[in-house]
Amino acid sequence: MTAIVAQTNSEKMKMKVPLLDLHAQYETLREEMRAAVDRVFEEQAFILGSEVAELEQELASYSKVRHAIGCANGSDALLLALMALGIGAGDEVITTPYSFFATASAIARLGARPVFVDINPQTYNIEVGKIEAAITERTRALIPVHLYGQCAEMQAIEELCARRGIQIIEDAAQAIGADEADGRRAGGMGAIGCFSFYPSKNLGAAGDAGMLTTNDDKLAESLRILRVHGGERRYYHKVIGLNSRLDALQAAVLRVKLPRLDEWSDARARNATRYTQLLTDAGLTEQVTPPFVRPGVRHIYHQYVIRADRRDALLEHLKQHGVGTDIYYPVPLHMQECFGYLGYAAGDLPEAERAARETLALPVYPELTAEQQEYVVDVIRGFYS
Repeated sequence: MTAIVAQTNSEKMKMKVPLLDLHAQYETLREEMRAAVDRVFEEQAFILGSEVAELEQELASYSKVRHAIGCANGSDALLLALMALGIGAGDEVITTPYSFFATASAIARLGARPVFVDINPQTYNIEVGKIEAAITERTRALIPVHLYGQCAEMQAIEELCARRGIQIIEDAAQAIGADEADGRRAGGMGAIGCFSFYPSKNLGAAGDAGMLTTNDDKLAESLRILRVHGGERRYYHKVIGLNSRLDALQAAVLRVKLPRLDEWSDARARNATRYTQLLTDAGLTEQVTPPFVRPGVRHIYHQYVIRADRRDALLEHLKQHGVGTDIYYPVPLHMQECFGYLGYAAGDLPEAERAARETLALPVYPELTAEQQEYVVDVIRGFYS
């Protein structure tokens, strides 16, 4: 592992390390991306169409599932998945309090009740051993979130849900290409998998875009109908659905990027390994805890998230020295004002609350250089020394 580079204070102040650099990615794809966009304009088929159909086939193959169904965004994917399973008023859906807002808001929008289970302090994913105590006669589904690019403990979750008759919806928005220890991929283990292609994701569109995956033919048919106002053909509606169609321009962009996804995810993993080694070599693991990876899984490192002593002060120090960073997520879902009616109080889910106080994301995008990483760790070392 390369030693941390010695630099003068003035040199350090000049270095900028963004949390994400989409310009660097675009520079390698510029010509292909523009050709793909031109292809869509030449065809003049902007909603669904052949580009979307091709992307769905390619993503189904990549995720090792029978069906992939494009939709407008990751939030709609969660909503459509719940609708396809018939979740509604009076139902309960178990999920994690430590995730992006859409995980729980989709449940609430259908009149169902989110039930939060605390997280594992190492992986930040839902704590499997605490799920069963949250199950009631009204529990219809469980939404595990594969947070930061590492799958939740799906084998144990599947065994529990099969025994209790509960459907699984995977929130795989941050985990496309992540593998469970048995080789199955995120989005291919539950009844339905939900993906986001928000531009900052490992596979990012040029705007909003989403995808659903399933191995169930009937669920796939239902999802395709629900995404177009509940109609199999124009003006004829079997059910009340959504207007949540994936547009061809986004599909064309994603088709250019998809063949590079494994290469990019591998680069993120190499960067993560380098960070962990640099932090160890710098003697910082007393103050900074690197990510934990479950044995045998493929972590795609959508984020490289550390626990840090004096987190907020470290965040400001990094920003002052040109290092992009962010907190995912500063307020757990059970503490959000809009979910006050659920009756949770501070201290009810202590691991999620502790993670919200202590965690911080460092830049880990594929184009990040070793020199930039050495600088980031040097800045951290300067803070604690």
